[in-house]
Amino acid sequence: MDRLQYLFDALTPLNIALAWAGVIAGTVIGALPGLSATMAVAVLVPITFSMDPASGLIMLGAIYTGAIYGGAFAAILVNTPGTPSAIATTFDGFPMAKRGDGDLAVTLAAIASVCGGLVGALALLLLAPPLARVALAFGPVEYFWLAMLGLTLIAALSEGDLLKGLMGACFGLLLSMIGVAVVGGDVRFTLGMPQLLGGVEIVSALIGLYCIPVLIDMVSTPKAHLKVSTTPRGFRLGEALGLAWRHKVNLGRSSVIGTLVGILPGAGGSIAGLVAYSESRRTSKRSRHFGTGEPEGIMATESANNATVGGGFIPTLVLGIPGTPPDAVILGALLVQGIRTGPSLFTDQASISFTFIYGLLIATVLMLPTGLLIGRYAYKSIISLPKAVLVPTIAFMTVIGSYAIQNSAVDTVIMFTLGVVGWVLARFGFKPSPIVLGLVLGQIAEQGFVQGWLIGSATNDLVGMYFGRPLSIGIIAFIVLSLFYPLIAPRLKPRRPAPNAPETSSRKGAANAD
Repeated sequence: MDRLQYLFDALTPLNIALAWAGVIAGTVIGALPGLSATMAVAVLVPITFSMDPASGLIMLGAIYTGAIYGGAFAAILVNTPGTPSAIATTFDGFPMAKRGDGDLAVTLAAIASVCGGLVGALALLLLAPPLARVALAFGPVEYFWLAMLGLTLIAALSEGDLLKGLMGACFGLLLSMIGVAVVGGDVRFTLGMPQLLGGVEIVSALIGLYCIPVLIDMVSTPKAHLKVSTTPRGFRLGEALGLAWRHKVNLGRSSVIGTLVGILPGAGGSIAGLVAYSESRRTSKRSRHFGTGEPEGIMATESANNATVGGGFIPTLVLGIPGTPPDAVILGALLVQGIRTGPSLFTDQASISFTFIYGLLIATVLMLPTGLLIGRYAYKSIISLPKAVLVPTIAFMTVIGSYAIQNSAVDTVIMFTLGVVGWVLARFGFKPSPIVLGLVLGQIAEQGFVQGWLIGSATNDLVGMYFGRPLSIGIIAFIVLSLFYPLIAPRLKPRRPAPNAPETSSRKGAANAD
């Protein structure tokens, strides 16, 4: 009966208005390159200090979930992930937009994000304490192997070129080692420049590697950025719902993957999206079309990265261990409000915690109409703007976004430098995704490896530390599978004629795509 009362508390007009405002603000901020979900939550968190704790948390949760979804807009329409969680969305989202199916891709992203967000929030509501114990089972070595799994996944997804994918991942690892070491404090690869002591800022690198090459290509080619459909097709909601229902198993599986990855502190939506994408591609009958505009790829990544929102709140609320950087900001807001996290939060302060969880569910549902409206006008704006306006606008946002992260001009220089490097590497077939993931996962891998080495050396059991723990063995098995699956998959599948076009109604447009 108390749970029902908490639901009614979340359904008050004020809380619904705050949830909707948070979703809108988060979606807009997440869609802009450089303005991440962490920045969206951090900038707007002071507004909630004067609110009732439950209402303030609802707004912060809505901002967070909206920002994670908003990253899909830039990933689909500009080939630049608005947030790191949307990296895998670029694989199929932008190819769909190029052939004229950007409206369908945006609608699919909205539906998948809502499905994933609901699964993550329901797991938070029903299974928070037991799932939090899973996070405690992960030690430094497990995080090292998890980072290695992420790297091998992105390498295996490099459009059939495993060697170039691994080389790009290694280059990203080298970039992650610039500056002061995570453990030990050693200074490395700074070339005597104090500006590099802090290392390469991840969001600046992401903007540079993804956005600058797109801008260079837009300037160097006279054709339109995206294909324009002469017949307005609106939201294409019916078509998108049909695809979502047809691939409901993919949506459910990816949402569960995102929830489980989300409860691991530091893992985040980028790993969740890649794991879900890889599993979707492995099990799909249309695996050869992944990377060319396959709707299943968008649904897998967007459902997984939004499921990490609810999953990330599980260790944050139950253990006081933030699962992601936005969770850390929200945890700080909780402490300012005088709320103590831990298992007792769901009993001593049940009205706050359960009202917040129900509010998160409401915000996730509101994300569908909000995303459809914003996505429709965003798509129309992108295809209607001439390049003379679009290119300077995107370039301005990249400069502002990279500078605003740390108020540092050095980050802007790094962004431009890596952008030019990424454009040159792209001419030789190297994709930006392995490089970015190497940079993102490098510090996680290094910290886990060094800490595991120190513990193993102290206990005189180095081999057992890395290869004797059950969770480590399971992750290593997945690493081996992800590395060798692209090589053995063609031999395992029976030969059959390939479908003529990806699974959308725009088959004729697909045949004429670049």
